[in-house]
Amino acid sequence: MKILIINGPNLNLLGQREPGIYGSSSFDAYLSELRKRFADVDIEYFQSNIEGALIDKMQEVGFTYDGIVLNAGAYTHTSIALQDCIRSLKAPVIEVHISNVHQREEFRHKSMISCACKGVILGFGLDSYRLAIEALKG
Repeated sequence: MKILIINGPNLNLLGQREPGIYGSSSFDAYLSELRKRFADVDIEYFQSNIEGALIDKMQEVGFTYDGIVLNAGAYTHTSIALQDCIRSLKAPVIEVHISNVHQREEFRHKSMISCACKGVILGFGLDSYRLAIEALKG
């Protein structure tokens, strides 16, 4: 099984950015834990602050991988282009968020991509990624 985890804008700063919301662990450290836990799954990782790069990567793997775990960051709330891309893929996409976006600013309460995703997991910290992988594994 091949799964791609994609993180969008500012998620390269995990461990440094607003630790009260996002925690103090880097994503690279957490990714190592995920790969150990799911040794039977080939987990690849991609991060970009650029919307088009996220779309290019999803199109690159979205017809051959078994699933995509996507934390689109702030693009979640603004990007019809990401929604269109997700709808075009064969691979199921699970939207994840580290924080519970419904406990945050009003503009974060609306996702432009949820309607195109297989499911949404949010509010469980970095563990949201683990839950998404478990969902993709069935």
